[in-house]
Amino acid sequence: MSMVVTEDRGHVRHVVLNRPEKRNAMNQQLLRELGEALRDAAAAPAVHCVVLRGEGPVFSAGVDLGELAESAGTPGMLRPFRKVFLDCPNICEEMAKPVICQIHRTCVGGALEVALGCDLRVASSDAQLGLPEVKFGIIPDVGGSTRLPAVVGLGRAKELIMTARTIDAAEAERIGLINRVVAPEDLEAATQALVEELLANSHVAVGRAKRVIDASARPALAQTLEMEVAVQEYCMAAAREAGREAAAEAADAQTALAG
Repeated sequence: MSMVVTEDRGHVRHVVLNRPEKRNAMNQQLLRELGEALRDAAAAPAVHCVVLRGEGPVFSAGVDLGELAESAGTPGMLRPFRKVFLDCPNICEEMAKPVICQIHRTCVGGALEVALGCDLRVASSDAQLGLPEVKFGIIPDVGGSTRLPAVVGLGRAKELIMTARTIDAAEAERIGLINRVVAPEDLEAATQALVEELLANSHVAVGRAKRVIDASARPALAQTLEMEVAVQEYCMAAAREAGREAAAEAADAQTALAG
């Protein structure tokens, strides 16, 4: 079964995360399928707007932790793993078409980093959003550390990333992370209403305006994205070294007890 499915509604293409049994956790297969679906939408002349949403009880619980642990534990694997992930928000941002992220319930970690690559975000009032990476000794490295400051401001971004705090939809709207918040039962209608507002304008002008606005907000995007992965490599190397030191100390303690 495909982990990402698409549906065309006139000039709008819905791209749907379709791994509900795993809370749409983003493993490499899902990310590759998502990247392909987004590239297809970007290249399709009849598609003037894209909606990214999730099937099942939540939008997405973020990165697949099993795969992340495997890549983190193997030196040299981080960049290939990250590239597949980073392609998705990058494609959303780079296409000259508006991309709306429709969020329900959970949108944390890598899922929020993908959502940050979208232009607009509509959420249900029961949504929870956050970037908890520093709890685990890593940083948001698929665009979160780069894009969040441009969306909510430097101080808010530092607070959210450095405290690893999860916030509700009302606070997310207040700080500008979410554009519109509605009751869960109204989420689809609210997304459609925003789509119609966009489609009422010249799709050529909307798409090009997007490109100019993004360029002004993140003029050093390539450099900061590279800095993210360099810092992540440092964090993971430090974690491996700390693990080795802890294991050596435990072995020494065991030897002392045995003696």
